[in-house]
Amino acid sequence: MDKRQAIGSWLSGPKAAAEDMGVDFGYPGERMGLPQEGPGSVARFGRRLGALAIDWIACQLIAYGLITRGDMGNAGEWTLGVFLLMSLLTVGTVGSTPGKRLLGLRVVSEQGGRLGFGRVLARTLLLALVIPAVVWDRDGRGLHDRVGRAVQVRI
Repeated sequence: MDKRQAIGSWLSGPKAAAEDMGVDFGYPGERMGLPQEGPGSVARFGRRLGALAIDWIACQLIAYGLITRGDMGNAGEWTLGVFLLMSLLTVGTVGSTPGKRLLGLRVVSEQGGRLGFGRVLARTLLLALVIPAVVWDRDGRGLHDRVGRAVQVRI
C-alpha cells in the first residue's frame, strides 16, 4: 500500500476502507429483516431530526404559553420536562410523537410490535441525556433505541 492509498483510506473512514476490501455492510435495517425502502424501512436521519425539531418547538410553545404563561426565562427550564413527558406518553401509547407522526415515522420494537412501558421509559431517559441519541450503529439507530430494543421506521 503506497502513501496515497493509506491517506485516502484514513480520510474516507474505516467503513469506506472496509468496503474497498470487499466487506458488504448491506442497507440499514437489513440485519433486522426490514425492507430497504418504503413503509417499514429504517427512518433516515433527516426525517428523525425534523420530527425532533417539530416536537421540541411544540414543547417550547407549551412551556411558554401554558406553564410559565409568557415568562421566557422559566420556559426553557420546563421544555425538557414537557418533551420527556410527551415522548413517554405518546411513544408508549401510539408509537410516535406528534412530530414523528407528521413526518410519517413510528417507533416499534425490533420484532415489529409495540414497545412495552419499561422499554419506552429507558429509551426516553436515555434520550434526555442526548449523547446516547447521537451515537449510532450501522443501522442508524441511536444507543437509546438499542437499549430499548426499538427501531424508528417509516409508515
